[in-house]
Amino acid sequence: MEFVNVRGEHVPVIGLGTWQLEGEECRAAVEQALDIGYRHLDTAQMYGNEDKIGAVLRSTPVDRGELWVTTKISNDNHAHDDVISSTEESLRKLGTDFVDLLLIHWPVEFESIRETLDAMLLLRDDGKIRHLGVSNFPPSLFDKSAEHAPLLCNQVEYHPFLSQHKVIQAARRHDAMVTAYSPLARGEVFSDESVLDEIARAKNKTAAQVALRWLIDQDNVSAIPKSTSREHIQANIDIFDFALSDEEHGRIDGLERGERIIDPPFAPDWED
Repeated sequence: MEFVNVRGEHVPVIGLGTWQLEGEECRAAVEQALDIGYRHLDTAQMYGNEDKIGAVLRSTPVDRGELWVTTKISNDNHAHDDVISSTEESLRKLGTDFVDLLLIHWPVEFESIRETLDAMLLLRDDGKIRHLGVSNFPPSLFDKSAEHAPLLCNQVEYHPFLSQHKVIQAARRHDAMVTAYSPLARGEVFSDESVLDEIARAKNKTAAQVALRWLIDQDNVSAIPKSTSREHIQANIDIFDFALSDEEHGRIDGLERGERIIDPPFAPDWED
């Protein structure tokens, strides 16, 4: 496993995303991921699966200290008291005394973003979260938020068809990282035969593995692909035995076409 090294933390560059994973399917995917060697798990209050992940965390032989667990605050829990109570409920569901990273899920439904961040800082001071961050924040809002509180991460949609150059620049200005969700563009990477597939065939890898390698080769970037099959969960982490050349990186950079898989629930321009 490789790591993003940020602010003295070593965050596994590949984690398991769990959006839309429910019930037994979620539990089995997390269990298989930990068995394969994943040590980074991502969830959210909105996903409704924290309890299933918690069932695995309670039973796994993997020491809690080896794991990086991220969850996110729902949009209707941004008020001070709701941040505290909902996070405490998340901890109960996850069966852990703390999460490594707590994120604001979307930059919407705020009375005051400072109120939300201040509540998160209290949770950190109480040892219930180790770090705080945000998700889906455009660069200017990330800058403003990071000036008020020490943000470790901005989690955003990021894959070869969607540039996040400005988001990454903003994160680096504040010694933070970017985590890429939907890093395979919901399977769209497999449709690119001219670049990703061609590079993959030359490396004896898949287009998905090439896309993930391209992502994590970037400074302070991690990725959380979602999968339910053991074969794909295994493949998504088997990306540390090959390298991409500068020329190959450039070719993949050239795939950018502004294609967003997730529609944001707000109007402002993500690119600022």
